[in-house]
Amino acid sequence: MTPVKRGRRQSENLSRRNSSRRSRDSRVSIGEVAEAVTLFEVISIGKRAIQSVVDDWIEAYQEDRDAALLDLINFYIQCSGCQGVVTAELFQNPVNRNIMQKLTEEFDEETGLQFKKFMAYPWILTITWPVNLDNEDYPLIRPGIYWKKFRSNFCEFTAVLVQQCQYSVIYDGYLLNTVISLLLGLSDSCVRAFRHTSTLSAVKLLSALIRVILNLDINIDNSDRLFEVEKKRADLKRINPRLEQLDKKRKKLQQRRHEIEDMMDALFKGTFLQRYRDVVSEIRALCIEEIGVWMKMYPHMYLNDSYLKHVGWMLHDKVQEVRLKSVTALQGLYEKKDLVSKMELFTLRFKDRIISMTLDKDHEVSVQAMRLLVHMLRNCEDLFTTEDCETLYQFVYASYRPLAAAAGEFLYIRHLDPMTGTIPGQKNENSEHKIRQLKKVLDFFLESKLHDHVTYLVDSLWDCSPGFLKDWQCMTSILLQDDAEKRVDLSAIQENLLVELMLASVRQAVEGHPPVGRGAAKKILSAREKKVQQEDRTRITEHFADTLPLMLEKVTYKFINAHQIKITAYCQ
Repeated sequence: MTPVKRGRRQSENLSRRNSSRRSRDSRVSIGEVAEAVTLFEVISIGKRAIQSVVDDWIEAYQEDRDAALLDLINFYIQCSGCQGVVTAELFQNPVNRNIMQKLTEEFDEETGLQFKKFMAYPWILTITWPVNLDNEDYPLIRPGIYWKKFRSNFCEFTAVLVQQCQYSVIYDGYLLNTVISLLLGLSDSCVRAFRHTSTLSAVKLLSALIRVILNLDINIDNSDRLFEVEKKRADLKRINPRLEQLDKKRKKLQQRRHEIEDMMDALFKGTFLQRYRDVVSEIRALCIEEIGVWMKMYPHMYLNDSYLKHVGWMLHDKVQEVRLKSVTALQGLYEKKDLVSKMELFTLRFKDRIISMTLDKDHEVSVQAMRLLVHMLRNCEDLFTTEDCETLYQFVYASYRPLAAAAGEFLYIRHLDPMTGTIPGQKNENSEHKIRQLKKVLDFFLESKLHDHVTYLVDSLWDCSPGFLKDWQCMTSILLQDDAEKRVDLSAIQENLLVELMLASVRQAVEGHPPVGRGAAKKILSAREKKVQQEDRTRITEHFADTLPLMLEKVTYKFINAHQIKITAYCQ
């Protein structure tokens, strides 16, 4: 191949010719309508253009891969917000290994320009840009819906590119090797815009490669099966062309798998391990978010302590966004019971840290930490001690409702022993179970001595157990039981508390908003919520029209009667 030296302008001209079909139909509006002639402009249009532009780019690559790759390189530079110039020259002296020591990022005092020179084999790339490139203003961090969509399209572009290439040029030893070299070179830049953009693209590229290797695993498994079947049927004394063909296919798939694994390893070591502790919190956060995706997609490789420890360390990050991404990454793992068995050592090591995060100064982190603990409670046997649970139960009285509701779910699963289903013909057993649940709620409230009003406990349990708290028939049956046939023995204090609980659940069902001090003003209900609310009010009216007079007649305590009378305010 002859030496090549092309600048950005030449690359864009080639791009304009190669993408003439998409230019006729693609339009981008940034102040005014203009023809989309570069990858950057086409990606800015929206997801509908991505599939066609990737197909066009692959076609251009197959015709002239150097020109197409320069177009792609300029795309990454433009996505970093850099309006500088990119030049590329072929590396012609592979014997000179000292070249890597000379490639650097420096400031040229004579021209006032910053430049970065690095290897994207087989090219040496030089990016030149004004020294005042704004680190606080580049596409990935710009505010607004437009730039949020741009980020999504940028990530989608990488996924679609790999998907469309997975059966062809991805294995040519040129395309992805060059792209990976480019991204690793940019991710090591002192310029935040380059580092952020290339790191995001690199981790998304790794995610896309995982999808490729998962497809390869399926094809390899199918090929192995076919080979074994054919091998059993084959006559070993004769040459079997089909057997040879199947064996050749198996080896080819295995070779491709090794190639993809090498690419994944290069991206992980060259990008993730270098950037997950970057000084910029947004870069740390995206690294932790994506490793959670890798562990969930490909647990065979990534779900082990060698990778999990990185997420665990970031639970201690000083920036709430990074801590939040760490917790949500773990949620995706602990919600799957089949993955939890591979995390035993990690669980024991970081359980106390996760529990302490329920006290995080950031509300969202504390809520997600509590929800993570709920997943751990569901899928990790005998994990929490009595002391752990008593610490977490206290949050049912938290003033921040999402945290209280998450703690309520933890309490409901751990302490109230919910039934997973009702067995036909065992109605009495289900009724007895609900009575035991009510007794446990009363005992918990009285023994905890953390609050004076059961209304807040009802609100915390409402989202995870509305059916249980709406069983007013069960509540009134306990209050109306005869002394000779008592199924549950309640003291006067417990009877009063049960009436308070019943009143609180009636109010919650009818009004549909949390008690004072927990949550904003009345929320606007959806049509479905309004329908449920009306149905509950009808049930309340019909039920208490018959039972309220009986309760007033049976119970003579004035404070109980006062609560019972208040129920009438919620009837139709």
